[in-house]
Order: sequence, then C-alpha cells, then structure tokens
Amino acid sequence: MENKEESPADEQAPTPPERGLLHTWQSAGPPTQLCPGRVLLARPVLQVALGEHHGLLLTQGGQVYSFGELSWRDLSVPVSAPLLEASLMERVVVRVAAGGFHCGALSEQGNVYMWGENTAGQCGLTERDTVTNITEPCPVTVVDSEAVPPAGVRVVDLALGREHSLALSAQNELWAWGSGCQLGLVTSTFPVWRPKKVEHLAGRHVIQVACGAYHSLAVVRSLPAQKTQNPSEKRERGQSPHYSVTEREEQLAVDAGHYCPLGVELSEFMTGESSPRRRGPRRRLHPGGRSAGSSPGSATGSCPYSEDGKSYTKQTNLTFGHPLIETDGSPKSHRPLGWRANKNSVFSDGTEINNLLQELSSQPLDIHQSTGPGDTDSLSSYTSDDSCVSSTPSTDVLTSSYKEDSPIKGQSNNGVAVAYSSSPVCLEEVRLCLEAEKQALQGQKSTSLTNINQKGTPAASRRRSLPGTPTRGSPQRRRPCACRPSSAGRTQAATPEDAGAGLPSLETEVWSWGRGSEGQLGHGDQLARLQPLCIKPLTGEEVIKVAAGSHHSLALTAHCQVYSWGSNMCGQLGHVNSPVTVPQQIKLSGGLRVWDLSAGQSHSLLLADGDCVQPVLLYCGQQQEQTSAQSEKSQQGQRSCQRSPNRAESYTVRPSLLPFCMEMGYISSVCSGGQRCAVLADQNVMGFISAIHELASRERHFYCWLSSAKQLLLTPLRNKESVCPSLGEPCTHLFFSLCESFVRLSVLIGRHSTSLSYFLLEVQSSDVTALPLLTHTEHFMDIYKEYCSSVGNFEVMGGFRSLHKLALECLGSQQTVLAQLCADQSLGGDVDLVSVFYRPLQQLHQYSRVMLKLAACFDVLTAEYQFLHEGCTHFDSLSLSLLRKKKEAESTFLFWKSHSGKTTEVLRLPQRRVVCESSNRSLTLQNAGRFSNHWFILFNDTLVHTQFSTHHIYPLSCLWVKPVTEDSSGHYAIKITCPEESFTLVASTPQEKNKWLRSLNQAVDQVLGGAGQGSSPGLTAMSRTAPYTFTGEGCFKDAQYTGAWLAGRLHGRGTMKWPDGRTYRGNFKKGQEEGYGECLIPNKVLNKPDSYQGQWRDGKIHGFGKYKYASGEVYEGCFCDGQRHGYGMLSSGKLAKNSSSVFIGQWVHDGKSGYGVYDDMTRGEKYMGLWLDEQRHGNAVVVTQCGVYYEGTFKDNKMCGPGLLVSDDDTALHGEFSDDWIVNGKGVLSLANGDCLEGQFSGEWTSGLKVVGTYTKPPPEEPENKERSSLLKVGQYVVPAAQRWLCVFDECWSRLGCEAPGKGERAAAWDNIAVTITTARRQSIDLTRSQSKVLECLELIPQHGDPVTTANYDNIRRYLSKACETPHHPLGWLVETLVTVYRMTYVGVGSNRRLLRQAVQELLAFLTHFYSIIRFLYPGLPEDGGIIPDSPSSASEGKHNSNIAEHVVMVVSCSSLLLPQLLPRLYPPLFTLYCLQQEQEEALYWERVLRLNKQPDQSLLSFLGVQEKFWPVWMSILGDKKQIVSSSKDACFVSAVETLQLISTTFTPSDKLLIIQRTFEEMTQEGKPVLDGNFLWCMDDLLPLFLYVVLRARIKSLGAEVSLIEDLMDLNVQHGEMGLMFTTLKACYMQIQQESAI
Repeated sequence: MENKEESPADEQAPTPPERGLLHTWQSAGPPTQLCPGRVLLARPVLQVALGEHHGLLLTQGGQVYSFGELSWRDLSVPVSAPLLEASLMERVVVRVAAGGFHCGALSEQGNVYMWGENTAGQCGLTERDTVTNITEPCPVTVVDSEAVPPAGVRVVDLALGREHSLALSAQNELWAWGSGCQLGLVTSTFPVWRPKKVEHLAGRHVIQVACGAYHSLAVVRSLPAQKTQNPSEKRERGQSPHYSVTEREEQLAVDAGHYCPLGVELSEFMTGESSPRRRGPRRRLHPGGRSAGSSPGSATGSCPYSEDGKSYTKQTNLTFGHPLIETDGSPKSHRPLGWRANKNSVFSDGTEINNLLQELSSQPLDIHQSTGPGDTDSLSSYTSDDSCVSSTPSTDVLTSSYKEDSPIKGQSNNGVAVAYSSSPVCLEEVRLCLEAEKQALQGQKSTSLTNINQKGTPAASRRRSLPGTPTRGSPQRRRPCACRPSSAGRTQAATPEDAGAGLPSLETEVWSWGRGSEGQLGHGDQLARLQPLCIKPLTGEEVIKVAAGSHHSLALTAHCQVYSWGSNMCGQLGHVNSPVTVPQQIKLSGGLRVWDLSAGQSHSLLLADGDCVQPVLLYCGQQQEQTSAQSEKSQQGQRSCQRSPNRAESYTVRPSLLPFCMEMGYISSVCSGGQRCAVLADQNVMGFISAIHELASRERHFYCWLSSAKQLLLTPLRNKESVCPSLGEPCTHLFFSLCESFVRLSVLIGRHSTSLSYFLLEVQSSDVTALPLLTHTEHFMDIYKEYCSSVGNFEVMGGFRSLHKLALECLGSQQTVLAQLCADQSLGGDVDLVSVFYRPLQQLHQYSRVMLKLAACFDVLTAEYQFLHEGCTHFDSLSLSLLRKKKEAESTFLFWKSHSGKTTEVLRLPQRRVVCESSNRSLTLQNAGRFSNHWFILFNDTLVHTQFSTHHIYPLSCLWVKPVTEDSSGHYAIKITCPEESFTLVASTPQEKNKWLRSLNQAVDQVLGGAGQGSSPGLTAMSRTAPYTFTGEGCFKDAQYTGAWLAGRLHGRGTMKWPDGRTYRGNFKKGQEEGYGECLIPNKVLNKPDSYQGQWRDGKIHGFGKYKYASGEVYEGCFCDGQRHGYGMLSSGKLAKNSSSVFIGQWVHDGKSGYGVYDDMTRGEKYMGLWLDEQRHGNAVVVTQCGVYYEGTFKDNKMCGPGLLVSDDDTALHGEFSDDWIVNGKGVLSLANGDCLEGQFSGEWTSGLKVVGTYTKPPPEEPENKERSSLLKVGQYVVPAAQRWLCVFDECWSRLGCEAPGKGERAAAWDNIAVTITTARRQSIDLTRSQSKVLECLELIPQHGDPVTTANYDNIRRYLSKACETPHHPLGWLVETLVTVYRMTYVGVGSNRRLLRQAVQELLAFLTHFYSIIRFLYPGLPEDGGIIPDSPSSASEGKHNSNIAEHVVMVVSCSSLLLPQLLPRLYPPLFTLYCLQQEQEEALYWERVLRLNKQPDQSLLSFLGVQEKFWPVWMSILGDKKQIVSSSKDACFVSAVETLQLISTTFTPSDKLLIIQRTFEEMTQEGKPVLDGNFLWCMDDLLPLFLYVVLRARIKSLGAEVSLIEDLMDLNVQHGEMGLMFTTLKACYMQIQQESAI
C-alpha cells in the first residue's frame, strides 16, 4: 500500500479470505479439461469486470486492481499479480466496468473515473483534453444542462463497450459518450466527448444497462397499458404473461411509441480534424492486439483501409435518402449502402442481386444460409446496414472469410465511397455485380436502405411495415408520460406499488440499439438502430437482467429462463440456430434454474440452481481443444480482426455443466469478457452462505412452480367459456378472486426471488437486515393471509369439486400437467386440487426455518440476531395461524356436506366457518319444553339458534357471554346478552359448559380483532365497537347502528340510521342518545331535512345546540326535553345570512317568554322588552331606522297603555297608546323649541294626530315645569338592566352544574369546567397551536378555596383572562354570548343616542352578575368595592423596607376585575352611542380645536396664559437640539402630546386614566430644565399648560372619551390623584367649548 505507483496485489500474502474468492479461466476447451485458477488476494473481491484482453478487480475497501494487456500503458500484467490503481486509493470505489480497451470506476459519491484507450471518445473529455490514451483514472463529469442551474448527476452504474460508455444515474436515466450508433444519441457529430442524456429513454425508468462491442441493451420498467382491454384479455396478458415468444409476437401489435427511426439525416459530415483518429494512419499493434493510440474503427464518414501496405483515410459523404455526391459535386446514381465492391463475384449479373435484395426485403426474418468452415455470417447479413447507419464503419465489419495474411482493401467507384459490410461474399464480386446493375438503376432514387434495387412500391411498403421503420416526429413527443405508475400488465386488483416499495419490478422491457449485423439487437432483422428500440418479444417476460457479448445478447427472466439472440458462431447462444435475430429461449436440463449470467466475446456463462443448494455453472460456446500454436494464431486473428466472430469448429449445442464448479464453493456471481471467464465464490462460514443460497434457491423454485401453475392450470381455466356455468355464480366470483390473489402472491414471490438474486450478487457488502422478508414483513403477511382466505372461501363453497372436473375437461390429454404440479408432494392416485392450492403455505415454514439458521450465525446481542429472530417468530406464527384456518375450512366443508339442505344452505357463506354445534343435544335453552328441539351452531361470525324450520341469527360482534355461577339447581348455564334480548343456555356437563364458554369467548374475541386464542371465561371485552340492525319494536325499529357498545347497550360514539332517512351521529349512554350529537330529520313537505347539532339527554334534544329548519330558520340556543327553552337566537327568513328578522332572548317551552330583542329587518324596527307566549307583553323599547324612539307598555303584541315617543328632532309625546304608533287619550307633546301642547290626542304618529288641547309657549324666565319634565324623561318604562339577559347567566350557571344562581357545589362546578375543557380538546380537530396550549392550561383546576390576597389575586386575573379567550370554557362562552346580545341590541337600528343610558346600565349589570359567578368560584374574593389583605410575607417585608407599605391597600371591584375582559369586545357599539350623544358638543369642540391649532406654539402659549418660564427653549429632533423660534409649530411638549393621543387606543377607563397620568408625567419631565427640583404644580399654572397639550393632541372624540371614563371609572379613584387629573382633562374639554373664555 505504501507504494502507490504500481504495487501488485500479492506482495503481502496473508491468510486468504473466506469471502470474495476469485477464479478465472480461458473459455475455450472441453469442460472436463478446463482448470480454473484461483487468484489469491489479501482482501475479498467484491466485483470483477473483464474486457477484451484485460480486467478489473474491486476489493473490499474500495481498492481497484488491473490485469491483462494494458495497451494504454504498454504493460502486460498477469491476473495472479494484479496492478493496484494507486490514483483511486483516495476514493471509495463501489463499482468497476471494463470495455473493449478502456476502464471505468464509480465512487461512493457517484463520480465517474475513466482510463484506457480514448480514440473514440469512450473515456470522455477529461482534464487532459481529448488524448487518445489515458494512462491514469481521470474524472468524467456528468452534468444535466437542462436543469436550472445545471447540476451534477450522481451515477449508480456503468457499462462499457469497445467505443462507447453508458452511465445509469440515480434518477434512472441513461447517459452516453463515445462514438457510434450504439450511443443512442440524436447527433451526427462523433466522438461525443461529454456525457449526454439518451433522450429517447428520458422519462423512462431504466433499471440496468449492458454494452456489447457495438450495441447496447437496457432493462426498462414498463409503462401502463396504452389501450383498454376487455377483462378476459386483461387477465390473460396481465396476470398470466408467460406464454411463448411466438404467441406473444402474434398477439402484440406494433406500437409506434416503442420504436425509433433507423437513422437521422446526415447531410454533411465533419472533416478529418474533428477526431484524433482521422489525423493519420493507424499505429502499430501492441501485444494486446490493438493499436496504441486508436480504436478499431474510423470516424463518422471516414473509411480507413489498407492497400499495398499503406494506410489511407478517405472521407465519405453520406446522405440517407439522397443522391450521393461525387467529388466534383455532380450527383451520381445510388449504390447499395452497406455493400462494397470485390473482384470475384458469385453473381453473374445484376438480376440475381436484384432478386436477392427483393427476397431479403420481403422476408428479412426467415432467410438463413449455411456457411462453410470459412464463413462467419449467415446470408441474412447481406442486408445489414451496420456500416451505413453506424457512425464508425471500420474493419470490424469484415468477416473471417478473409485470410489473415490478406490485406484489407476498400475501393471507391467513381468517387463514391462505400462502407464495409459483414457479407461473406468477395468484395470484388459484389462490385462487378453492382457495376452491371448500375446501368439499369441510372437516375432512380430510393429511400429504402435495403431495397434500393426494387422497382415499384410494394417492397418499400413492406419494408416500412417492419419493426424499426423510420417514424417522423420527436421521440419525446411520442414517449408516454413518465410520471404514471409502472403497472402495465397488471389488473385493477393488483397489489399497489407502494405496498412493495423497495422490491424489484417485474414489469420490464428490453431496449436495444446500435449495430445489428449479427441480429444482436433482437428486432428480427440485421439493421442498425440509432436510437433505443423496444424488443417486443421480451415485453412481459419479466426480464430482470441482460448481458451483452461482442456480437450476441442474453436476457434473464424472473422465471430463471434465459433468452439469447445474435451471433452463434461458437454456439454461445445455447442452441443450434445461427444467427438468431429474435430472442429464443435456451433449453435447459430439468431442474436447472438460472439466476445470473454473463456474455463474453464468443461464449456465455450461466449460474444456476441445481439439485443441491450450491450453485452450478453452465457454459455455452467453443469447446475445441487447441494446441499452443493454434491458440496463439487464433488469438492473433482475433486481435487483428476484433469486430467479427470466428466460426468455432466445435461448440456446445446446449449449455453444458462445468464440473469443477462444485470445488469453488458457493458462487455468487459470474463474469465474462473476451475469451476469459471469472467467478466470485464464498466459503460457507458458519452456514451463513448456504442459508442465504438456500433461501434464494427455494424462492426461485417456488416462483417457477407458481408460474407453471398459473400458466398450465389457472389461465386455461379462466379462459374457458364454461367456467361460469360449471362453477355457478357464487363459486365463479370466488374462483376469479382466488386467481387474483394467486397472481398477487406470484408477483410478490417473483419480486422477492429477484431481490434475493440481487442480494447474492453483492452478498459481501449486503446487510442481512435488508432482506425483504424483514423489511416487508407486513406486506408478505397480508398477501399470504389474503391468499389463504381466498382458497378457504372457495373450498367452503365446494368449488374444488366442480373445478377438478372442469380441469380434466379443459386439459384433456394433458392431464399429466396436474400430476406435474403435485410431483413435489408425492401424491398417489387422483390429483387433489385443494392440496395444490394450499401448497404455497408450506413456504412460510421455510422462511422461518432459514431465518433461524441465519440467526444462529450471529451473537444474540447483535441487531442482526434480533431482526432475524423477530422475523422468524412472525412467519412461524403466521404459518401456524394459516394452517389453523386451513383446518377450519376443511371442517366447515365437511359440515356443510353432512348437513346439506335448504335450511342450512341459507346460512352457507364463503367467509363463515363452523366452530362447534350442539346436534348431540349438548346445549339447550333454559326452561325449554320437553319436546322442543333446539340446535345451536357457533360460526366464526354468528351464533345460530335453529328450532324446527326457523332460525335466529345473533352476530358475535354484538353478543356478550357471561358464565352463570352454579347453584343448587345443578344447571351449567351460560348467559347470552344481545342488544334486543337475553337468554340463558344450559350445558349437559361441566365439560360441555367450559367447551362452549371457551369457544364463544374465542369466537367473539376473534371477531373483535383479538388474537383469537380464546379468553378466560367471562373476560371478553364488555366495551366494543360493532354494527347492528335493530328488528324489535321501539324507537330504534329497523334502524342500523354502527358504533360503541357496553354490555349489550349503546354506549359511546356511534351512528344510527333509520329507514325513513333520519340519521344521528354522536354519543350514546345507556342505550339512548346523550351528549353531543348531530341529527338529520327529513322534511317531506319541503323536501329538505332539518338538522341539529348540539347536546342530547335521555334520547331527546337537551342543552345547547344549533337547529337548522328546512324552512330556512336557524335557532341557536338552549333546549329542554326537545323544546327551545332558555337563552336562544332565532334567525328567520328565506336567506339564512340576511334574515328578515332575528330574535334573541329567553324561551320557555318552545315560545318567546321573558326579555328579548326582536329585530324586524323588513320594517326597520327593533323591539327590546318583555315577551309572553310568543307575544310582546310588558315594558319595552322600540326604535326605528328613522330615529324614532318609543318606550312604554305592550299587551297582546301591541302598544297599549302609557308610553313615551321621541322623534329624531327631540319632539316628545307622552300619552296613552291603543295600538302600534296610535295615540288615543290624554297626552303632552313637547316640541324641540320648548313649546308644549297638552290635551286629547288621537291618530297615528306617522300619518297625523288630532289634538284637542292647550298650546303653551313658556317665557324664557319661567322655571322648568318639573312635573312635565318627569313625564318626558327617557327611561321610565324601560326594563331594569338587572332583569335583562338573566337567561344567559342561568345557562352559565347550568354549565357549572348549578340548578339556580349560587346554588350548587363549588367542587362540582370546577370538575364540570375541567371535563368540558378536556372534551373540547379531544373532539375539536381544528384547534390552533395557541388554542390547544390555552385549553391545556385551563384543564388544571386552580387553587380556589384559599383566601384571596394580593399575592394570588394576579393568578385569578390571569386565569380569567385565559378562560374568557376560549368559548369552550363556561366563562368564555358567557363572555362571547354577552357580546352577541349586546351587539344585537345596540348595533344597526339600535344605534340610537337615547339608548346610551340603557347600554351603560346594561354593561354595569353584566359586571354585577358576572362578578357573582366569579365569587362563587373564588369564595375568597370580597364584595364589590371590598379590600383584600396583603399576604403576610409581603406585609412583613414591607414593614422592614419602609413605612409606606403599611398604608398600601388593594380595592377589588367588579369593574377593575371584569371590565378588561368585557369592555374591549363591547367597546365599538358603546363608544358609538357616546359619540352620538355628544355629537353637537363634539362639533363645537372640534371647530375650536382646528381654529386654535393654526397658531404657532409661542403665540398659542401666550394666548392660553402660560407663563413664559414654562415655555420650552430647545427642542430635540433625532437627538439634535434646535432652538424654538416664534414661528415654530408643534415643537413644545411633543412627548406629552403624543402620550395623550394614545387615549384613543385604549378601552377601559383604568387604561385611559393611566394615559392621562403619563401625560402629566411627560409634562413635568419636559419642564424640569426650567423648574426647581422641589417644584409643585398649582392649578393656575397647570390648567393653561395642559390645555395647550389637549389642543395639540387633536383628539377628535374627546367628549365621548371623557363621558365614558366618567360613567365607568372606579369610585375609589374619583377623589384621588387620578381623579384630579381626569377632572383637569374634563375642565380643558369644557374650556375649549367656551370660546369667549379663551
């Protein structure tokens, strides 16, 4: 390791590792004589990659070694002493790849490193630029330029060919660089130095990629089906895709979306300077058989050849579908592209060539030509367009028919350069034939690549109809949407992809592109493809891996089958056909299942499961035994002519077993390249390796069995037309359900077996805890449970008897197929289909057994052991459970078979299983008659009581079992409780009692979702959730219920649905609706339902709720026994949001009674008063939208008796009213100017009054008439504020658990609060985070019984603040409701200035009632205006600190405690009334403020009489002092002015008084520079100065602010400092209005 230059791996030879053992050998030779060599390395080998004559090793720790012919370094390194790539030691390499003559490595971060020959750009554009040979690994950056901004691409896999490289990204996209059509790129410029995305596969999910010499393969996840198929066709193609390739070719139609154009139009090629390979002749060959600086090919359009020992490079202008251009620019006739001239032609004239081309164009797939020992290709290669479609035609297209010592010649005819071909025909002969044909084709033009001599269109149309025909349009437009899930070929009931996420997908396709001269692309022809093309015959064959040799391709399916195509010169395809242009399945010996493969230059190596757990090796290819001279000569021939395979003299017809593989150990992977083979093997350390191989081998064998059963049995039965009549309707449905579950199980096992195969390929670096059995345990268990249930259901209904007959009819002479499926079970006699379908359950035992083996390899304290032991337990318990279900199904089938009849047939259901029955009279009904017949059958879902021809069914989900204690009567009884009845069963013996009791409890427990192992007698869950349909008489007759139960009664949350459409969702208690619930009641008249959401009690609406009527009315309030009772609000009208009327107030027995507010929006009137039996009755106030105010008495819903009516212009009428707005009797009318009219009045106020009386105009000096003034005083007929809204406070008391105000248990009240808050937290799902935190705090009951002191008084205030924030708290609901009733009263029409006194009194009444509730909860609080003592600790501290503390007291009032909670919410309507009341005074005040504020500061101060000593001299602006001049404005006492302006932003009087206090403090602070330290303000100095501040503050509604403070401020502060300051503010306000005094 210290020598990082070139240190062989075997310099240190410690003990060889037991894992990652490398064995290599040459592929040619008889299997019995091959002697693989073991490479002894210090570290385990994780991966081996083989190129043409070199290889790479990746060892543990991420180190990379090279061996073989390293031509780019002029080195030859033996495999026994590989060379360490020192430059990669600082990187952790996780993947290596070997191309023809270059290498690649992939780091842990997804970075790519390349080195080796770079003549075709296959190593990319490194930091060394475009050099031909890269001796050391250099990074190659893969950048997605389409991303914004461009981002680096993480690569997860590499594949290398001779002149190209492919990279698979983490996004499953493919990137390519190098040269040739095998890149799959849409480009005409080669080499491609920088990796480019293969756009034709963009958006597709590429799984794996492989590179041949000049072709590429990719496994791609299938897209969803593009067309709709009928159910039978979908079943055949989706669930049973394993029919033969020939059948699939006939069934699948050509999908243009899967094909790409043969080529792109190359009108102009690059000059020779574009590629370093064109700058000179080819260099000499190195021992590896390659030139030192070039690849075996030429650039696009150039055609190097050798003649007379000289090298030339000629440029070829190729334009597909266009005339070839001669050197002088004149058009020449076409030559067949892909052909070249030769002197000796086997064709006598052009007609033979024409006939040959016609024959090849019409039958490209059927023509095969036997060749002699010197031939290397089939005759179908005549039509190959490799050289014309490929970008790098070169000597590779020459075949081995040319002698090794003959020079390779290429000629140009009339300036037209033609590319080389793979044809075995002599080139000169072809040239002479084309010369003869040229005369007949003079002037003709054709767009066909292979049919250029055909006259007419039929052949051309036939060629265009073949796969791979050029199609127009961008492949991106034709590509289906890549975002759709990969579910092609799967039925609708298939397992979702997300359930098996992480398992390999079996819905795959194989795409190929590049040169196809040997048919290695698999499209049925030998044409080249410039872009990826789907190999249709392999679609649906579940290909999981592909391998590419030099000129052949292999594909491995999940069924352990291998398909091969391409060159078969050496038998590398495993069959006798040569060549094969479409995939053909390799016939393997019985019992061999291939799970890994690799392809070399002319051989294939397969890794398969044999008769034992240890894998075996199969070989396809050359087997001739060569001498050393022959071997050397052969190698030289291969090196000099790399691009064409040699015909082997002796090769395998079918894959042959390599006997030495058993000596290598447990082989985990195989690799091939050139003429070499390599395998990685592991020793069986502690049995771990054998256990892993056993698990994978058994799973692959199981999947093959499932596939055979599906293909040979299920698919023919499903497609048989007589399946429905033979099975009957119920069994037919169960059969199809069984088939679907079988397919889902098969898909799971297939994906699992594939995953295990992948796991074995990297077993050294894999974690055993990543086994799918451990990561997808629940998915496995669900699939197996579903399958076992499907088989059991079909067996219970007797479907297998009919299915067996149908299978014999369907298979006919192929009845041995059934015997083959049962061969593993060694069944004799008739085949048992039940055993066939139950066979998959045996696999569960294998899972647990193998995982137990694996767990034994780890210490019990390791995580691996814990995972494996837990998985073993899961699958072992599942196996036992499913075997139990199998026995239950078998016993149930026998029960129905022995008790057949119409009575029992009604009870026969697929999911129903028999537990026990009392046909032996072991159980009977208590007190049954002597001659009665009682038969009890316990199923897994019901208990059936049969008596003669009738039976009663009791669902187990709603059945409660309780043992009856044995008494002196000697009865062994069991009590059964059902929702509608109860009865007692009597057993014959104690043993029978225990048996039935255990069976009943076990069945009930299993129905309820328990383990089903049986509970102890009497301990089965009393509380449960289950559905039930009531049948007996009562309020729930014929209703369907789903919800919670308790001992046979409805209890908890549930849903009840009646046949008439009624629905209830909510809580139940003791069999009735109780608690919160939602109900829908249909209204047949209006064809709309009534709905209710709220509280219930004893099956009736009781409590607070919201009822929406079908008529459009909405009531929200309290109910009692189904009637509106207490506080409530009713909105009436067609539109719920814009109702024509709203009533809010008290209800009694579903009618308005008590105080309430009725807003008649249609008439524009609002009634605020008393009601009785839905009529206005008693004292009330009515206001209209015209400003008319009326207060008086009502009787029988009309104004009746004395009343006062005041208009908007202050005209007042006091008199007797007989109806609404109709005066009839004595009265006094006072006009706005003071005049008075007294007498008899009659008539309606709005239309005119008739008066008989005296008109009086009082003189100015006459004193006011007190008697008349008392009659016209507002408020004498108003309902007292203390009597309003008592229903709201009664509801709050009720929520606290008190029957009347103050009557109840305080502890119970707090408990009710806690329960309410807890219930709200659990049931409210739309709570914000802050609301949840508030409710969490309120759940804790505070200390409420202790005396209230100054220390805990703040705790009470904080609790009240939180409680009033949430409506879920009773106090919060009270605040919210008070705000609602207040706004309903004084907003809108109620915004009348004459209602101000009522609004203030109502607010004070709210505080009084509210405070009584607070005092009930906190009995330590004093009465309103009382004093709370200081805490002893704080009092003692105060005495030590100062004597002032002894005089500090705290006065508690309802306003100081509750106004901060109420007033901010009531402020808008209340302050509006204050503004209306002070409207005239405010107008006068504001006019004075505006006029006086026009003066400068000093002028205004002088005008107001402020002494000059108080005038500020300096002002501060942004920290800078500036002198105040005579013209300065708004510069004096700025802070005091700004502080006073804040009075409009506060709500409570206490906050407003604090603002006033702070204003005086700011005035004093600004006057300090000119005042003495002991200065005290006197009112003569203070009032003018404060008047200036008030004027500059420009408070618009100062009068309303002053009145609100005066009405609501605490009495204890009126005569203190704050009271004096407020008086000063009021005096300023009055002074401003008196303009003459200023």
